[in-house]
Amino acid sequence: MDKIALLVDGDNAQPKLLNLVLEEASKYGKVTIRRVYGDWTTPHMNSWKAQLNEMAFNPIQKFSYTTGKNSTDSALIIDAMDILHDGLVDGFCIVSSDSDYTGLAKRIREDGIFVMGIGEEKTPNAFVKSCEIFTHVENLEPKPEIPEKREILKKEKVKLDKRLINKAFDMSANESNEAYVSTMGLNLRKLDPSFDCRTYGFKTLTQLFTKLSDFAVVDNVVNGLNNPLIKRK
Repeated sequence: MDKIALLVDGDNAQPKLLNLVLEEASKYGKVTIRRVYGDWTTPHMNSWKAQLNEMAFNPIQKFSYTTGKNSTDSALIIDAMDILHDGLVDGFCIVSSDSDYTGLAKRIREDGIFVMGIGEEKTPNAFVKSCEIFTHVENLEPKPEIPEKREILKKEKVKLDKRLINKAFDMSANESNEAYVSTMGLNLRKLDPSFDCRTYGFKTLTQLFTKLSDFAVVDNVVNGLNNPLIKRK
């Protein structure tokens, strides 16, 4: 299993979501390095303290010497480069909505190392596109079930991404004009690192495609395992 370094900008993330962030990062490997950066002498960081021991995170102290200047990002970037050069992990997860980490994400990718980001929907596109995968924290929070409204929301939002979905299908389709759902997922992320079926109210990509009128999902069971296919109608 790949090893992941989970580095959290404590000035730019929500402590209440730390467990969900850890779960999301753990989908891509074993999170061996867990750090939260901030000035722990300030009241602002108090809300993080209860989470640290519970989830085995290390607090990294960075004093704020100048008002209005964020020194946390520089500390996180320096540590990330040290981890990268020492070859301690196979991938990184940077938790922040700050565009200052754009250069770091690009540099990590230049070494052929996996990098993902987790941040709010307001995260600048430059940082989002610099990651291989970017997950919005809004998709991590459980949402109340309101069937009628959710169904309308699904249909409206799915239509907005139709061009992206068609392009991903063209990249994924074989000679029979079929594509594996798993391959579609990989290509959708290549085209848009922030693509996430949860944005549209679905737990899985298969569920999303069952609601698209231009596509059909076909079961494909091999050796007892189902690797569904998508067909264009």
